[in-house]
Amino acid sequence: MNALIPFIGVRDGESKTVEQIEKEIRKVAAKLLADNKVDVVVGYEDGTLPCQAVPSFIETPEDADRLVWNSFCAVNPAKYVHDIIFRHRESQKRAKPEDRTKKVVGVVARGCTTRSIVLHLQEKQYDGDQVVIIGVPCRGFVSRKRLSHAVGGKEILGAVQKGDTLSVETSDGTEDIPIGDVLAANCLTCRFNNPVMSDILIGDPAPAMDEDSEYNEVDEFENLTEEDRWSYFKKEMAKCMKCYACRNTCPSCYCKICFVEQSQPNWVGVGVDEPDTQVFQIMRIFHMAGRCVDCGSCSEVCPMGVDLRKFLKKLDKDAYSLFAYRTGESLDNAPPLSVHAAEDKEDFIFEPETSR
Repeated sequence: MNALIPFIGVRDGESKTVEQIEKEIRKVAAKLLADNKVDVVVGYEDGTLPCQAVPSFIETPEDADRLVWNSFCAVNPAKYVHDIIFRHRESQKRAKPEDRTKKVVGVVARGCTTRSIVLHLQEKQYDGDQVVIIGVPCRGFVSRKRLSHAVGGKEILGAVQKGDTLSVETSDGTEDIPIGDVLAANCLTCRFNNPVMSDILIGDPAPAMDEDSEYNEVDEFENLTEEDRWSYFKKEMAKCMKCYACRNTCPSCYCKICFVEQSQPNWVGVGVDEPDTQVFQIMRIFHMAGRCVDCGSCSEVCPMGVDLRKFLKKLDKDAYSLFAYRTGESLDNAPPLSVHAAEDKEDFIFEPETSR
């Protein structure tokens, strides 16, 4: 991170509209590129389908006008920050040491995106001076699956947000839907609506959502019998076709060789037999222990609608209850599985049944 530009946002009680924030994002991105502060800005642009924003990679000031900011900006762009820097670093291995360069990436980032960047820095994936964070407070993104369900599966031709209402144009006419009915599940209980760190901050601070209900679904799941929990897991995993979309979009998945592609040993078969899909998801989920930022990207891109969030949120709750840790909340608070503290609880190790 670099101290480049001061706060850009609300002053004297004046609120910025989404359109104003979008213009500020474009202006800041263009300036960063024009001043050679970054090599590329990662953000969002309109997709080819209605109500969809897709990752955008802006390399010239003139292209900054492609950037958008709205309720349809879904997937976590921190994934692309990591991959761009990693691939550039790998390419530099072929250059002479004196000719090697660093890639600097700007990123349009809400709360969960900045939490992912904190995790990347804690896990030494890249240096802080290789990322410039354009922070934007967030009030949640629209889940395309929930939106489709809300309009009864009718073809969606477009949508416009008007305050707390989403006016959706479908093949059968226009429907007004409360925005809260179609926000992604992770957004409804989000406590990190504002960036946890940024070089440039645009827009008004956003209030937390219903954070008191953050673990309600996990609590209900924990209260089921062991047999019922396993039955639910099997039912959800039976939907999985191992397309790896969840892994590919996850900002915390960046092993050089994923366990699903290892041949020595061969952890997971290439087919979609029940044991293979279960082992794949169990291992991936546990790799997220103390590392998931609850950005919702995996659930959003899953074509089969697998309820991945419930299992990831369970590990998130455990990390907080056992170690008072929330992923990416602060650079000073290291992931619990990477450090040891004398005051760490141990009852869940020695007496797992009584500590549940």
